[in-house]
Amino acid sequence: MANAREALLDAALAALVHRPWSAVRMADLATAARVSRQTLYNEFGSKEGLARALVRREADAYLQGVRTLLAAPAPPERKLVAVAEWIVARAAARPILRALLTGAWNERLPQPRPVRPGARPAPVPAQRRADAGPPAPGELVAEAAACAGEGWAAGCELAVRIALSHVVAPALPMNPQCAEPESWSPMTPTMTRVIETILSVETTSPRKTIP
Repeated sequence: MANAREALLDAALAALVHRPWSAVRMADLATAARVSRQTLYNEFGSKEGLARALVRREADAYLQGVRTLLAAPAPPERKLVAVAEWIVARAAARPILRALLTGAWNERLPQPRPVRPGARPAPVPAQRRADAGPPAPGELVAEAAACAGEGWAAGCELAVRIALSHVVAPALPMNPQCAEPESWSPMTPTMTRVIETILSVETTSPRKTIP
């Protein structure tokens, strides 16, 4: 049922382009994904469960993107610049990710809560993970930094925090409905200089974590 689950999550994400989460109907999502309503409820349990899964998928895709960029064959400073630029560009195009990274949710978006204590666990393993609730912004920063490994974790954390400062207070207007930019070139020179400075400190300082 993995394909049905992904199709339903894609349908939910597409529906948010046109209407707020409160106006999204489960029956419409089932129709768009070409599955039965029973399949939808089997996978997610409820609309709240679907919201949790949608937000969890966005967080997982974000962390996988960071891992992929950090694994590229490039100098460390270029990889951290690429991570910072990618975070800003992706957050500009994906409102749920922007809310996850900043904690600034609005009425158009799902803002799911963890399942209540004592509730019956979901039968679908992926849903049980989603039902734990979305990660907090600080948790996502820490997880992204950990992707760089111990040697570069502090530098990666600073690069991520620099990117988040642009997400919170962008130099350019962000349109939530725009297509994902191919690059974020206006910030590259400044990003490169700052991150190179970070790396020079990182290689000479015994401190490996940032409070």
